[in-house]
Amino acid sequence: MALTLGLAACSSGGTEATPAEDGSSAAAPSTVKLGFMGDLTGANAGIVIPPRNGAKLVIDEYNKTNPAVKIELVEYDSQADPSKAVALAQQAIKTDKIVGMIGPAFSGESAQVAPVLEEAKLPSISASATNAALATNGWKYWHRVLPSDSIQGPGIGDFIATGVGAKKVFVIDDKSEYGKPLSDAVKAALEAKGVKPETDSLDPAESDFSSVVNKVAAAKPEAIFFGGYYAAGGNLLKQLRDKGVTAKFLSGDGSLDKGLIDGAGAENAEGALVGCPCYIATPDVTDAKVKAFADAYKAAYSADPAIYAAEGYDAATVFVDAIKAGNTTPDKINEFIATVDLAGVSKQVKFEANGEVAAKDIYIYQVKDGAIGLLGKATEAKLG
Repeated sequence: MALTLGLAACSSGGTEATPAEDGSSAAAPSTVKLGFMGDLTGANAGIVIPPRNGAKLVIDEYNKTNPAVKIELVEYDSQADPSKAVALAQQAIKTDKIVGMIGPAFSGESAQVAPVLEEAKLPSISASATNAALATNGWKYWHRVLPSDSIQGPGIGDFIATGVGAKKVFVIDDKSEYGKPLSDAVKAALEAKGVKPETDSLDPAESDFSSVVNKVAAAKPEAIFFGGYYAAGGNLLKQLRDKGVTAKFLSGDGSLDKGLIDGAGAENAEGALVGCPCYIATPDVTDAKVKAFADAYKAAYSADPAIYAAEGYDAATVFVDAIKAGNTTPDKINEFIATVDLAGVSKQVKFEANGEVAAKDIYIYQVKDGAIGLLGKATEAKLG
């Protein structure tokens, strides 16, 4: 809820001194490049700009210390188009020679870009791609700093059955590499709780969801889950409410943005629930480290941290710490990532052998008075 490559050895990603005539190795680079890849200007940019900002905040803070090796953040606007993302990855590898990638942001582009980065032996850490299958490819250079949909789906499904107490549920997906598997995971969790949901799919490129809405209205569910992104989610919620459907509306991390409220209208969105494997620092946070991050973020961007801002910050911190420790080539950075055990602002950051983060918490957020607020962990959250 960023990416690409620099070849090891000959493409170290930095500005290096010329090797001496006696064959001695080049001096350490004075600057290395990190990439950030995601939808920065497209329909769902609202859930990509915050992690970009979080990453940029870390790197700016680091560069202000006047380190021996500075970091340049290179942004790649994929607009969530996997084919465009692959082309940008090739640019990052061949032209920009980055040493690591934060991202890609979305699951669909990650599935296409990660093999390219893997071949180039370029480490990546996504702050928001949640498709569970991404961790099953045996990749050694791929990582993500948040739990997958195999954790998010059951967390939300259990919350619908237990926290919401719904016995009749309708599950809708957007057919994407993110939305469909997430919806399937929610459905499986509901079935394990004895709830047999009805299901349907929609095309987010369309604007008229009447076919799905009519089926939902006829089913008279107590709760609806939508697996997809906020642009379609807001539109769907508006059409459901216009049809007179009053069931609880829930979605996953792809809908955790004010765009859900804008698309549905504040009155229609009131009470909507969103699950996320992310921790958003709210204005009332008391943890000193998280508060310092939230204050710095607001000072830099004149806004409170939003979805995946903390995860973007943590992903970038891993790369910064690697470079601080003297690792300036992709291989050395990747070796460092394997050893990380970092107290981040979103969670304790430690990676398993398949690139998954060890921490597994899922959080529930709710729209109240036109704003999205944190209810708590999915296992503990209570409806007001």
